[in-house]
Amino acid sequence: MPLEQGCVQVYTGNGKGKTTAALGLALRAVGRGLKVCMFQFIKGGGRYGEHLAAEKLAPLLTIIQSGRPGWVNTKEITEDRRIAQEALTQVRELLTSGEFDLFICDEINGAVGFGLIDIEQVLELIRNKPEKTELVLTGRNADERIIEAADLVTEMCEIKHYYKAGIPARIGIEM
Repeated sequence: MPLEQGCVQVYTGNGKGKTTAALGLALRAVGRGLKVCMFQFIKGGGRYGEHLAAEKLAPLLTIIQSGRPGWVNTKEITEDRRIAQEALTQVRELLTSGEFDLFICDEINGAVGFGLIDIEQVLELIRNKPEKTELVLTGRNADERIIEAADLVTEMCEIKHYYKAGIPARIGIEM
């Protein structure tokens, strides 16, 4: 059964858990038979646990990665911007297709922060989302205009993080 009304949610802040919160929402939606697409910006390369889970939950959960392996190369930003702009074209097509009940743009705020995507392009996604599609935008430093356009905004605030104690990213937890 499709959603009666789709809202716009933003998960932002410097704390851990933005993508995890979006994945939790995706799991809940899939459990109810809704179709979900997570499009990951600036997360090219490696396969994370969510990609393995998506294979098991297909066709209800689709995850698409975009970006080069590693992190954004701020000294050679042109290639990262080209990749992000191509990804944004694909996002527009998928979001407006009406195929998905829940559409997650993971790390889109980070892509904006790096200058890979313009804020107006994100606001256009919000304006053009289908009425019955839930749209989730994740990533640090959400622009005030995105926050204003959203229906729900959650800020993850880091109080303490084990990375600072030397514990690296762990399989099954961060990856």
